[in-house]
Amino acid sequence: MKTKRLTVILLAATFLLLLPLLRMQFSQEVNWDLFDFIVAAILLYGTGLIIELILRKVKDSQKRLIICAIILGVLFLVWAELAVGVFGSPFAGS
Repeated sequence: MKTKRLTVILLAATFLLLLPLLRMQFSQEVNWDLFDFIVAAILLYGTGLIIELILRKVKDSQKRLIICAIILGVLFLVWAELAVGVFGSPFAGS
């Protein structure tokens, strides 16, 4: 069961990485280079593996839900900052 969940997480991250790659083939609006894919892969796979670790180690379901929600929230904030510079930090290159 645990390996099946990990496989699903890794396949979902891979699918999400394929979306911009496919979009780049049909549109000029998405223009990612290798570095963008590497950063996205680190964020997606890292988040997935951390969530899998939390799901395996934390026994209380309410605590698991809260911790996973916080992790996903941090992922979305970092992704938004890297994508459009929501906060205007040097982290996003602004």
